[in-house]
This record gives sequence, C-alpha cells and structure tokens, in this order.
Amino acid sequence: MKRFILFTLALLSATTLTARPPAQSAATNTDWRTPSEASNYRTTPNYADTLAYIDRVAAAAPTQIRVETFGKTGEGRELKLVIVSKDGQFDPAAIHNSGRVILLVQNSIHAGEMDGKDACLQLLRDLVITKQKAVLLDHVVLAFIPVYNIDGHERRSAFNRINQNGPDEMGWRANSTNLNLNRDYMKADAPETRALLALINQLRPDFFVDDHVTDGADFQYDVTFAADDSPDNPPATIEWLHAIQPAIADAVNKTGHLAIPTFIEFVDEADPTKGLAFNEFSPRFSTNQLALNNRPAMLVELHMLKDYKTRVTGNYELLAALMDALGRDSQKLIALNAAADTDSAQLSSSPAPYPLKFTWSGQTQPILFHGFKATIEPSEISGAPWIRYSHEPLDQTIPMQIGAKTASSVSLPAAYVIPQQWTAVISVLSAHGVEMRTLTSDFTTTVGRYNCSGFTWQPRPYESHHPLFAAEYSGANANSAAGCTLTEEKTTIPAGSILVPLNQRLAQVAIHWLEPMAPDSALSWGFFDTIFEQKEYGEGYVLEKLARDMLAKDPALKTEFEARLKSDPKFAANPYARLSFFYERSPWYKSNHIGEYPILRLKSLTGLPLN
Repeated sequence: MKRFILFTLALLSATTLTARPPAQSAATNTDWRTPSEASNYRTTPNYADTLAYIDRVAAAAPTQIRVETFGKTGEGRELKLVIVSKDGQFDPAAIHNSGRVILLVQNSIHAGEMDGKDACLQLLRDLVITKQKAVLLDHVVLAFIPVYNIDGHERRSAFNRINQNGPDEMGWRANSTNLNLNRDYMKADAPETRALLALINQLRPDFFVDDHVTDGADFQYDVTFAADDSPDNPPATIEWLHAIQPAIADAVNKTGHLAIPTFIEFVDEADPTKGLAFNEFSPRFSTNQLALNNRPAMLVELHMLKDYKTRVTGNYELLAALMDALGRDSQKLIALNAAADTDSAQLSSSPAPYPLKFTWSGQTQPILFHGFKATIEPSEISGAPWIRYSHEPLDQTIPMQIGAKTASSVSLPAAYVIPQQWTAVISVLSAHGVEMRTLTSDFTTTVGRYNCSGFTWQPRPYESHHPLFAAEYSGANANSAAGCTLTEEKTTIPAGSILVPLNQRLAQVAIHWLEPMAPDSALSWGFFDTIFEQKEYGEGYVLEKLARDMLAKDPALKTEFEARLKSDPKFAANPYARLSFFYERSPWYKSNHIGEYPILRLKSLTGLPLN
C-alpha cells in the first residue's frame, strides 16, 4: 500500500540495532517467548499457533484481556480481536469516560506482511506478563486484530513475496477470492471488510494503525510510518498529528532502529535526487477510510529487505512509542475526535463546497534522506535501466512533495434519496453503519439530479470490478462535477425510497459513496453501470421513416445532418450511425434515460414522511 505524510521532518540519524533479551516471567521463570522469537525469527506462526499463544497469555492475565470473535472470513475462519485493558474495562463509552483512548491495530491485511502480528504478540506479553510495558496501559486500551486476512495467511509458501527477506514461509496478499482487502474499505465486497466495518462502529477507536511491509526502493530506514493528514481530517487533528510524529520517530530511533515519518516513494526511482512523490488520497485504503469516520489513522511500512527480526522489533518499538504518545495526549485526542464527529454532522449546513478529490499542491520542502548508493546500467535482459543498490550509505538532501489542493469539489445537499431497488448500493452504506430512513408515502418536491456521460471503462478487471473513468473534465463547482452535470427537477419520490441524511457522524462516508465523481463512489466502482446501457433500439426500416419525418419538420436538423455528413467521413460511411443520429434526437431514445443517475439530492428534510 502506498500513502504518505506531509509535514516538516526532523533530521534523523542512523544508530546500531540492538536486540532486546528474550522476555520471561520473573515470577515463574516460564518461557514466554513468542513463536517467532522461539525460532530466532526464522518462522512466523500459523493462525492456530497464533491463537494458542494469545489464549495462553489471556489465561495468565484473565482480568486484563478479552478475546472476541467479530466475524468470519470467506472460508469460515473466525476473525479475532484482542483487547487489553489495565482494569478489565472493555466498554468503549466507559473507557472514554475514564479519560483513556482506544488504539485499534490491524495486522496482516496483506497476509505475507505479518510483522505486525508478531510484534503485537510480543507487546501483549510485555503489557500483562513481564510488565515491561505495563505503564502504556495507564491511558490507552490496546485492541488488535492478530490476523485480518486469515485465509490469505494460511496460504503459506516460501514463494509468496519475492521482494521480502523472511520469514521462511509467509501468507498470500489477497483473500480467498483473490480480493485485495486494502482496496475494499469503501465498496465492502468481502465478508472480512463488512465484519471490520461493524467492529469499527462498535468499538469507536480513537486511533487506527494498519501494519504493512513495503515494496519499492532500498534505503537505510527499517521503519517508515505515515499518518493520514489528508484534508478529509479536521485541521486541529492534522496539527496534532504533525506534532506527535517526530517525537515518535525519535523514540524508535533511540531503541536502535532507524525510522522516518513518511511513506517513501520516489518521483523517479532511477534518480532519487528528484525527491519523494505525492500520493493521492482515496478511501478505498484503510487510513483514508478512517478519516471519513472522523478518526486519525497511521500506515506502518516496515522495509521489506531488512531481516525479519529487525522488522518485527521495529514494529514493536513503533507501537510502543505510539501508545506512549497517545497516553500523553489521551484527553486531547478524545476531544479532537468528539469535535470531528460534530463537524461531520454539520457539513451539509456549510456553504463551502465539499472537496471530493485532492492533488499535489506543487510545493516541496527539503529533507535529509538516508539512502544507499546505487548504480544504474543498461540491462540486456529487460532493455531498461537496471538499478543495483549497494549497502553503502548515502545521506543527501532531497525535495519532498508536500501539501494537497482540491482537485474537485461539490456543494452538499441536506440528504440523498436512493430508490429502494438499488439494493447493492444501500447494502454498502448499511455495512458502513450509515444511518438511513425510509419514506412511508409518496412525496413530491424539487430535487437535484445528475446526468452523467463521457465515461470509459477500465478494460481489465480491478478488484472484481471494471471501474469507469471520465473521458472529459469540464471542471467541478457547486453545480457540476467532471463527467456529471447537476440539474433540478420536480418529481414525486415514491414510498419505500431510502433517505440518507447528512446530519450524522458518518456523513463523509455517505458523500464519498453517493457523489458520482468521488474517487471511490458507487458509480466509479460500477454499481450503476446499467444506467449507461441502452435497452430499446429501432429497426432500420422504422428509423428510415422516422428520419424522413424529422427532416421534413425541422430544417435546422436537416442542416445539422448534412454538415455532419460532410465533416465526418466515418459517420457518413456508417449506416447505423446515420440512422442513430435521428433516433438519439427522438423521444423514443430519451425514454432510455441513459446516464441519468438515480440518486436524488434534497435541499431540505422538512415535511418528509419518514418512518
């Protein structure tokens, strides 16, 4: 997964990695090493052995640990959540009332990247058994998913990740139907995704972490992490994120690792001096999806070419440093999240356009980057430049693309109305926990409606869909979005239609799903493809008569047709296109309603007959 953080980076320096001694219970001298530690980080445990270790720790500290099942995978395996609380309080509201925050850590969404799982097992032990990190529970309740993509995790092989340095065997990137779960947070196709969305709504975490192992260039850092500071987050939350991350990186570095608080992707991998690239935000990914849920989130990327021990212990130290930072600011974070919930419920009352998509601002800032020297030479194999990294450090100042600007925006309605027959679209909103109501009787009013055109479809499947793209961009403002034009009409909304009000906590989720030109909207993912399909056609001999009748009645149409014949040879040579010219200008064609987006926009909730 590729994301980034934009803020002033502290200068980081490399230190020598030191290993922590194997942890044992002082009271019983029992060996509490995790399975990966016991193998000297040569292996990672399968799911059964992972749960067996968790159960063993939970049995030794039953008042501080709760293990819950929150769903099942496609192959029927139980998804487990581990909650660690110093006083046995597991109710989210009670935890917040006590001034503590809930940290939710997701591991192994890409199941070949299991470092976070083994780091969390070590942290679990050191919180409640050895007590080395027990103080971190004073103001933080840790909740972690040991393995999210369990079916992929159990598809173990030594050949699943060619870019990765250990362990001996690892899981598969996708789930059992070959869906990448880290592209599924918005469309929610997978049972794992729907279970996780329900968990997030139930748990209401204050901070979310998604643990990964990166692909890409080689460099000195073994720990990279990036909080989502996209403008989908409130400004106060972004300011807080920028403040805590340099200190987190410093804390990790003091343990012997080398961390940088940004996602590393070069503008040009063959020339690192061009700097680090801007990465586009999208709620198909975990961290931006959490932003739409009004919660800060962090992507962790351990470096793939570092050995497994370095990666796991680096993940451990990062989580510990984050818990420490969250503990210091627990009251502030609770207040920030409460304010974000309130702000989200008031979005539709703001006259300012809502930003749907962002792009790079064009700004850069210099950072000191700890890379490796590399040589680039022509390859007789690929015919392209061949990059060969050495392990000779190269510290140089390079530019980093910073700042996001709005690429498209839209004025917001008070509510959306979904015709009840679009069940798949409604089901996704239900999975997200978006509040919806049903109209109990017909209601006539003025509505906003989009008409969409100019799209092409991605020819190859992408995450079980063929997403569509706008062929032309006419700009975006309060009345239009690229590819779709907003108009007003008076219509009768039938009883049974589904109302989605925006005066709710999850307003941003509803907006990104129902605004057609949002990057991960239902329209973009193909949930409304049928609105672009023509269902009725005219036979040639019928259209011949239609064309002659229309030409006889409309001289301007005759002029337009003759001009098209002269200017467009392909059109002139295509009998079907020539007849379609007339059909498409007739009321028979209009009855197809091609491109008419079925979601309606309401300016007010007043007078609506609702259940």
